Amino acid sequence: MSSGVDFKDLKRRMDGAVSVLRTELSGLRTGRASPQLLDPITASAYGSQMPISQLGTVSVPEPRMLSVQVWDQSLVGAVDRAIRDANLGLNPIVEGNLLRIPIPELNAERRQEMVKVAHKYAESARVAVRHVRRDGMEALKKHEKEGGVSQDESRVEGERIQSLTDEHIVAIDEMLAQKEKEIMQV
Repeated sequence: MSSGVDFKDLKRRMDGAVSVLRTELSGLRTGRASPQLLDPITASAYGSQMPISQLGTVSVPEPRMLSVQVWDQSLVGAVDRAIRDANLGLNPIVEGNLLRIPIPELNAERRQEMVKVAHKYAESARVAVRHVRRDGMEALKKHEKEGGVSQDESRVEGERIQSLTDEHIVAIDEMLAQKEKEIMQV
């Protein structure tokens, strides 16, 4: 008898949330310049939000410097604003179509700011996983209401969904702890 819940789909969606977190955390560099630092940032362009990597070429000319060669002159201001508003403590220097972004030394205060950003990313990943859990539970309740499964089967399937959720939350917390340790390391 089927529970009406697609566990493969739930797992895929939860894995997606964890994968997004991994990408966002990889962008939180701890002192060295990296093009991934700008990956989570989107700028308003052509009537929608677009990743900076789709608006220009991101490169690392020096170990503590990023540069963004914006392809469309009219978008330089939007990219500059997006980088400044991203709460990464970056202040681009605009030179025509080129934005030079010096990476500041990580002092104790800056490290704390980076940890806060990492916590924000982790919390949004947890929320995404909980939304997937909620969708699975609602599908299960609906199937139970339609008479597709008994209450006992529904409870067992609900526990499976919860354990899947718990596994993903633990993975998120481990990734956050590892990144926090990396950021605070002097």
